[in-house]
Amino acid sequence: MDLLESQYGVRKSIRSQPKQQMELIISNHISSPTLFLMNDTQSVNIWMLLKWGKLCDFVQQEVSSDDLTSMTYQTYKQIGVNKSLWKKIRPQLQREIEDQGGALKVLYDIFIAPISHSIGDELVIVPDGSSFLIPYVALVDQNSRYLNETRRIRLIPSLTSLWLLAECPEDRRSSSEALLVGNPWVETVRIKGCKPFPQLPGAEEEVKMIGQILNIEPLTGKNATKDRVLSGLNSVSLVHIAAHGRTETGGIILSPNFSSSAKRPKEKDFLLTMADVLDAKVRAKLVVLSCCNSGRGNIKVEGVVGIARAFLGAGARSVIATLWAIDDEATLAFMRHFYEHLVAGKSASKSLQHAMKRMRETEKFKAVKYWAPFVLIGDDVTMDFGQ
Repeated sequence: MDLLESQYGVRKSIRSQPKQQMELIISNHISSPTLFLMNDTQSVNIWMLLKWGKLCDFVQQEVSSDDLTSMTYQTYKQIGVNKSLWKKIRPQLQREIEDQGGALKVLYDIFIAPISHSIGDELVIVPDGSSFLIPYVALVDQNSRYLNETRRIRLIPSLTSLWLLAECPEDRRSSSEALLVGNPWVETVRIKGCKPFPQLPGAEEEVKMIGQILNIEPLTGKNATKDRVLSGLNSVSLVHIAAHGRTETGGIILSPNFSSSAKRPKEKDFLLTMADVLDAKVRAKLVVLSCCNSGRGNIKVEGVVGIARAFLGAGARSVIATLWAIDDEATLAFMRHFYEHLVAGKSASKSLQHAMKRMRETEKFKAVKYWAPFVLIGDDVTMDFGQ
């Protein structure tokens, strides 16, 4: 919230009158059904807010924070991703999950089933703690349908961030142009504790495909340096980066700067960090982080603090990030479907929903791990590419 306030220059009236300000935010800025979550030690508290602030439902589920975290990680095991998070859980909880049809079904029953009668075709979720990492689009209802089949989903860090995004003057946004970055040259890049990074030819093909759609030349290979990327962040309406991401923080691996003459460049010469992004004064409507684990980070009181949150705090109106390591070939197909609709004037959430649907319709990419890692955080923007 502090970062957004400093970027947008809005007044800090919420400090002096928090209750009145929150009532104003809820009544004036909630234009879609919004699910507000709060976890405590032994329960999950769920508020369902309808358009323009009407409180529809309050539900309290008796689920401990530890069990909720275990269920979240069990979804990754069920999907077959993020093996580092597959941990042993209480035997009784394991049996309950299996008896109820798997973690994706159990989490649907906890969060969505009690308020499903109040949701239209769009749902905004304000998660809490580890619930930021739940792949909501893949939750399964009683009819074995994925939530994405019937609803568009997006996340926001807090209700206050929703207000700040809505209050941002349009003249602070870049109205055209895009920065496309793919397959940076990483042959000399080394990070302690990590294996050498391979090149990503699929990522290069991905940004070239998008470049053809938008008639924009992407930065690839040795041209995709950290300096060039940083210099372009504050002057474009769309940022799309297809590169390696660090599991721990979602930091992005770029080509070393030309000024780095060392045989083994230092991390500061190629690693795009949260601090770098926050200093960049981003003016984009949409940032697409087509990188492994770009939606990951440290789980704190205010949610997951990582590179995706940094882009929002730096001024981006919305960010698409990933919850796990993504497949090169599948992501190329996904982004082709996504940009076809985005360029046609569809909103980011509608374009995501369409891309996920198209992936499920193909035999090769119908598995959840191929289409469900992508999450929209922030506003539901519509792009104008002047076409």
